[in-house]
Amino acid sequence: MPELSAHIRDVPVNQIREITEAAWRTPGAVVLSIGEPGFPLPRHVLEAGMACLERDETNYTPNAGLPALREAFAARFREQHGPGQAPGDKSSIGAERVYVVAGAQQGLHLAMSLLLSPGDEILIPNPGYPTFAMTSRLLNAVPVGYPLYPEQDFQPRIQDIEALITERTRVLMLNSPSNPLGAVLGEDLTRELVELARRRDLWIISDECYEAFTYDVPHISPASFDSDVPGQARVFTSLTLSKTYGLTGLRIGALICPPGLEQTMNNVMEAIVSCVASPSQYAALAALTGPQDYVEQAHAHYLANRDTASAILKAKGIPYLTAQGAFYLWANVSHASGGDVRGWTRRFLAESGVALAPGTAFGSIGEGWVRIALCGNPEELGEGLSRLPARERQG
Repeated sequence: MPELSAHIRDVPVNQIREITEAAWRTPGAVVLSIGEPGFPLPRHVLEAGMACLERDETNYTPNAGLPALREAFAARFREQHGPGQAPGDKSSIGAERVYVVAGAQQGLHLAMSLLLSPGDEILIPNPGYPTFAMTSRLLNAVPVGYPLYPEQDFQPRIQDIEALITERTRVLMLNSPSNPLGAVLGEDLTRELVELARRRDLWIISDECYEAFTYDVPHISPASFDSDVPGQARVFTSLTLSKTYGLTGLRIGALICPPGLEQTMNNVMEAIVSCVASPSQYAALAALTGPQDYVEQAHAHYLANRDTASAILKAKGIPYLTAQGAFYLWANVSHASGGDVRGWTRRFLAESGVALAPGTAFGSIGEGWVRIALCGNPEELGEGLSRLPARERQG
């Protein structure tokens, strides 16, 4: 049998899925390893998808998506990042720059496909979401992790990133609010990162999956500091409705692109996906334009779970990073993991029936840490965390 391509063999295992699928095979397991919103979908969203099927509107849509849905994504972005909402005026972003994709992951793949040639380098956060490295390797590019250190509250430093830039560097990957960290980039740092990309002639891909969920701090998109001039703009913004509205299985999101790429984007969309399923698009349109009760309820739920989990960890003496966004808590279990947090999470699942995502799923700096998903039932969350081994008090 012929061999697979060498770069495909380099695509790493997703340790999140590894531990989660083991938990799904474990009767009664408390699964805190995966970010799956647990609320029922709003009825008007379900009905919009079903109505599309009932009227047999199941043909191709335009490559870029339904015009009304593209405008709905653009309107949401303008509302959040227009005048008075963020430092930059993004009121000019129109539907022509929005491309409907099959979830944020397909949007990331699409953006990387546009920007990376074989051997090119992309700077990704360490710790950062695993598919940043997986997708770039899938394209025969080279992911290079820029460090996010505990002593810096896992915030990037400009000097650390700049030191990693080589003649092969093409893309700077940003993620705020962060998965797995729950960290949020502030206004000044976001501006500095965009200025760095402009100075070193890099593209930016900004993963903003969790933009709807920040706590006591604003979400500011790097696009707020980007140019609107074709040939000078450099920010691709990846959005999803999987987290915002719980539409994980419908696979629907958007990629907002710099101006001037319209025909290129259509060509690449045709080659990769043609178009997203029409029922998912109509459900997404209903979610964006209809009542926003789901988002408000989810935000309150995640914040309450964050505070519950933080209190349990504090009582056990387990250090953690206070989550400013997303719906995860990043906790230090090095007192128990013995330098092998991946192996420890497997043993913890087998012995205690609780699944946590190992920090090494997100990069080498994640050794000794775990990601705790805050999106589920609060009683189950509390029960699972109560089984964590306490850390001995120092002094």
